[in-house]
Amino acid sequence: MARPHDRPRAAAAPPDATPVVRKSRAEAIASLLANGLTLAEIQEEEERAAALNAIARVRARYWRNPDHEPVKRAGASATAPDPTPPPDPAPPADPPATRYRLRNWRAYTQALKQRASLTLWVDEAAIAQWYGNTRPGQVGHPTVYSHLAIQTVLTLKTVFRLPLRQVEGFARSLFDLLGLPLVVPEYSTLSRRGRTLPVALLRQTRTGGMHVVIDSTGLKVFGEGEWKTRQHGVSKRRTWRKLHLAIDESTGEIVAAVTTERSVGDCEMLPTLVAAIPDPIQQVSADGAYDTIACHQAIAEREAVPAIPPRSTAVIADTGEWDARDAAVERIAAVGMAQWKVEMGYHRRSLAETTMFRLKTVFGDRLSSRRLERQQVEGRIRCAALNRMTSLGMPDSYAVSIG
Repeated sequence: MARPHDRPRAAAAPPDATPVVRKSRAEAIASLLANGLTLAEIQEEEERAAALNAIARVRARYWRNPDHEPVKRAGASATAPDPTPPPDPAPPADPPATRYRLRNWRAYTQALKQRASLTLWVDEAAIAQWYGNTRPGQVGHPTVYSHLAIQTVLTLKTVFRLPLRQVEGFARSLFDLLGLPLVVPEYSTLSRRGRTLPVALLRQTRTGGMHVVIDSTGLKVFGEGEWKTRQHGVSKRRTWRKLHLAIDESTGEIVAAVTTERSVGDCEMLPTLVAAIPDPIQQVSADGAYDTIACHQAIAEREAVPAIPPRSTAVIADTGEWDARDAAVERIAAVGMAQWKVEMGYHRRSLAETTMFRLKTVFGDRLSSRRLERQQVEGRIRCAALNRMTSLGMPDSYAVSIG
């Protein structure tokens, strides 16, 4: 049964309109037959009219215009708009991609090959200084092996990722093949001496001020891998150490390194890193985590320029301890943070991330030692080995725009 609001309403005819004569279905069929149509043609016309009415009802119910306004139903004065959606606007053109090419591809390829050369680690200096007492004038048995001998074997362990017992056998077989009359320290000696071994970060000598970039990264001690963490979450038995690095921006070499507990903040180690650099420093670049009074004072003592972005709520202190920071706050207020970073060369700080990526790619992201003092020595040995690889050759790239 049709509801009252579904019944069609008769529209009021204008005064001068011709009255509409309504016919029944039988009278309409008789009139069409009198005009010469057959019953088949009449039935076909009825089916066609029913289909058109159904389409009109669907359009009136579901179709909407671009302004999300309902379309008037069939029979109203307005006609339904075109249901075809307008074409999407063309996306803006992407900027031309930037790629980099190498100028010294042949030399850099040879440097990568030399990084795994065994003769690189057992040179004449190591052979001449293999034995030596490192405890002169002290009570007890004198030492047999020099610091250079211990560092050489531990470097082999770090580069080839071998445990202590395996690196002892590897070094013995290596010396036998080379015909060297040297005795390899036992693994227990390597473990004991590796706790207090002084490791020098060998690097190239340079003149003039140095632009130092500082940052830290994490090295895992024990815990789950990526698959277990994704499947079952992170458990409590998971810890890591923080390796704080100071890197020469022009050469990519590590000039200072300190390994600490994970709870030590980044800003706490900047004075230690800056004090460990004997060369003159021209500029120190670090992220906003180093924006503290102690960091600015340590940089000012070295007569260097800090490139540390201040906090968004920073104000001019005018106390004499933040002169460089006050100047940065004033400049940022005048030209904006982005322009200030360009003027200070702050974006060169990303080279620290590149060095950390190289360090983890070559030596892995895990520490094999279990105690902090040995982990500190292991971290410095990694940095010294990476500096030796860096001195062999680095890529010299230039930007190429591709339109």
